[in-house]
Amino acid sequence: MTTAEAEAAAAERLRRWRLVLGGDAADGTGCQLRGQDAAMDGALGSLYGKGDRAGKGRDRSAGLGASAPSVARWLGDIRRYFPSSVVQVMQRDAIDRLGLSALLLEPEMLEAVEADVHLVGTLLSLRQAMPETTKETARAVVRKVVEDLEKRLASRTRATLTGALDRSARISRPRHRDIDWNRTIAANLKNYLPEYGTVVPERLVGYGRASQSVKKEVILCIDQSGSMAASVVYASVFGAVLASMRSIATRLVVFDTAVADLTDQLDDPVDVLFGTQLGGGTDINRALAYCQAQITRPADTVVVLISDLYEGGIRNEMLKRVAAMQAAGVQFVTLLALSDEGAPAYDREHAAALAGLGAPAFACTPDLFPEVMAAAIEKRRLPIPDAG
Repeated sequence: MTTAEAEAAAAERLRRWRLVLGGDAADGTGCQLRGQDAAMDGALGSLYGKGDRAGKGRDRSAGLGASAPSVARWLGDIRRYFPSSVVQVMQRDAIDRLGLSALLLEPEMLEAVEADVHLVGTLLSLRQAMPETTKETARAVVRKVVEDLEKRLASRTRATLTGALDRSARISRPRHRDIDWNRTIAANLKNYLPEYGTVVPERLVGYGRASQSVKKEVILCIDQSGSMAASVVYASVFGAVLASMRSIATRLVVFDTAVADLTDQLDDPVDVLFGTQLGGGTDINRALAYCQAQITRPADTVVVLISDLYEGGIRNEMLKRVAAMQAAGVQFVTLLALSDEGAPAYDREHAAALAGLGAPAFACTPDLFPEVMAAAIEKRRLPIPDAG
């Protein structure tokens, strides 16, 4: 590296440290920002450089204040200077750190933000306070996020579950016209007789006839407490995807201290989301009692409880219901979260109690969810991620 290249690299390091540290007297860089760098620093300072929460007294910028015009300008700035993933993080920080939730009730603000799952959760929690002039804009924001999620998740989910349904319907003593010859040959290649040039079909593989096939039933039981916002969004999208599959009868139930059955809205996840009420208490036992009452064919039913397990109802009754459903043949799955947010907070005592019943509770990403459902449908071991 030449002297000029080394000096340029050192200057770039100082520039980056200056943007990180904020330019107060103690940052030690001695670097002066100009042009776009100064504008980026201003956008960062408006959020992270105000008061003790943002840096122990740095006077990096005047902050966003409480006016919609200043926030709108700031939203435009961060979208200009930072990639979408960073913009989404900064928006969430602005809502949390600077209390800007109220400004999301203005249509102009909603049109300016970068929509993501977390923003949808915030909008749903603010739904009751929204003026009529904002509701349509909010629905458009939510619909955009939902449609993006469906594009990403739907095809793989349908393909994975279709394969699982086919395998679960396979029978080992089919009638001649129901034999799947490709799979039968593959299963009996060890019985190939070279002198006769044939395979002896010791084990037949086939499928039940359409009239004999049994539709699987899936019940999604979703905790709609405020901490589960992202999980509610993803579960609503997956619920709509499952409902679109003819071989699966899907029911979607949401709960806090009350229970709401939103199955008749499954054709539109946006309607499902606006039918939820984020926040409030939690009564898992009551929700499971409702789900249990809807089960007509336990051996063909999968119940997916999505909850952080902070139970406000009757704990022992909740566990008894889970045990009873399992004893009847129900495949019971407990997801502590259905999101990309990392390790969730949850009630460890209740999680351990469920694990003792053979129903381990674990967090699940949206990408893993199709595999979890496929395993449950096939009644095989769940692909539980490594907790470490």
